[in-house]
Parts: sequence; structure tokens; C-alpha cells
Amino acid sequence: MPPLLEARELTKRYGATIALESVDFQINEGITGLLGPNGAGKSTTIKLFLGLIGPTSGSAEVLGERPYESVESRTRLGYMPEHDCLPASVTAAEFLTHMAQVSGIPPAHARTRAADILRHVGLDEERYRSIGEYSTGMKQRVKLAQALVHDPLLVLLDEPTAGLDPGGREEMLALVRRTGREFGISILLSSHLMGDVESICDRIIVLEGGRVTEEGDVSLFTQETQTLYIDVDDHLEELVAALSKRSIAATVDGLSVVVETENDEQYDAIRDAIVESDARLRRLAPRRHGLTDIFRRAPNE
Repeated sequence: MPPLLEARELTKRYGATIALESVDFQINEGITGLLGPNGAGKSTTIKLFLGLIGPTSGSAEVLGERPYESVESRTRLGYMPEHDCLPASVTAAEFLTHMAQVSGIPPAHARTRAADILRHVGLDEERYRSIGEYSTGMKQRVKLAQALVHDPLLVLLDEPTAGLDPGGREEMLALVRRTGREFGISILLSSHLMGDVESICDRIIVLEGGRVTEEGDVSLFTQETQTLYIDVDDHLEELVAALSKRSIAATVDGLSVVVETENDEQYDAIRDAIVESDARLRRLAPRRHGLTDIFRRAPNE
């Protein structure tokens, strides 16, 4: 079976502006994050795979077919756009039923399918209200629902947490995660919010300036470092001095003492230093890399 999505030497120019330049990657089953700052080429990439635009050169393929040349491959995709594009005067139930029928589902089954998907996204009790009366979070759920109503193989989500407060973001991310895990639908999540991608994605593709700069499993980018944070309530200077006696260099960062460990044997010395300094320990843990570190690296790294 070919990859769900594949970019081959994919290039897209808008006049003198280069949106994508010779991009190569594959997307298979699971939840993949398409990560990058605004203007990196994420939305252009999605439009190419949806067949809304064609490439300047190279190809964007869905299950081995080019969606800008074949309508058939588009039927396997669902799409949640970033911007508000919902009809305000109809109910969510009416809208979802219509979208299901547009996808070729018979009317009776379309109504049942619409009700099931609205229940999945948490809008079962609100399905007969006009969409124009919905909050931002509810509208985001409708957009996700219409992307799922025809049971696609893969859904493309463009900034699914846009406009949501922290609580709404967490709820949307949990819903996306549940969609991938329980429905078995693969997901391409496009976002400039690294925390969103890090929390739910299995793999990432990083775009910067229209090029792929990083690619791989999220776990490769979030490994533990050799930097140890010792959070204490008091006696910071005494702890630094006790560590220094044991030839362990340490610095103070707020209420934390930071140590660059060299080997596991140092943990015994660190424990003894904490006891000697009489510091009240709250937490001792290594720092983990985050996806934000990708964008902190020097260009030549």
C-alpha cells in the first residue's frame, strides 16, 4: 500500500514568492504534526494534498494519486479549515446531514451518521441550534465533525485550536486524540503551536521557509537531557556550596539549582549535598527537550 500522503520534490511558487521548495516527505498511519511558524508553507501543503491548487513542479500524492488530477483520491480525505466558514442560519444536524449526502451517503444513513458524529464531538444536545448561535469552541467542533462525517481515511486539520482558550484547547486536543485512537482515522495536524503538536502527535514534519528542516518521531525530539533541575524551598546557596565541595558545578535559576550531570554516580553525591545543606527538596528531575528547541538551534546545527 502506498503512503497516505507523499510529497516528491514538491515546489509551489506564487509569482516571485516561494511557498515550498523541493519538499520530500511521506505520511503514514497515526497522528502526524505539520509544524512551523506562520508563512512556513503549511497551508499551501494542505491545499496541494486536497487538490485545491496544483504544484509548480514535483508532486503531492494521496494514496499514489495526484488529487489535483483525480477527484477519486479526494474522497478519502477530510478537511477542517482554519477560518470560520460555516453557514450561520442552519443547524449543525442539517449541515452535517447535507455534508454526508454530498459525500454520497444516502439520506437516511446520512442523518444517522450526522447524529453519531455530533455525539462524538460533544454536540449531541446542541445539534438543533443554529450554528450562528454557537461559541467559537462549538464551531470548531462542527468543523471537525464535517471533516469526519464521510468516514475518511485521513483528516487534515488546519490550526484546530485557533481562537480557543486554554481549556478549550485541551478539550479539542483530547477530541482529536480520541478520534485518532478510537476511530482509527489517521490525522495530519497543521499548527504553529508546538505544545499542541507535542501533546498528541506520533511524528512531526517541520517546515521553515518552505523547506523540511526536521522530520521523525516526536520522542526523538523530547528526550531527557543531562541537565538536572533541583527544586528546593530554601538554602539554595548552601546547596550550591555543598555541591561544589563534591566537585559538582551548579548554578541558581529562580528556586532551582541547575546541574549538568556527567554520570549516574553523581546522583549519590547530589543526594548527600541536599542532606548536608538542609534544603527542603520539592522536585529533582532532568530537563527534557521540547519541540521549541528545534527553533532555538543555530542555523548551521
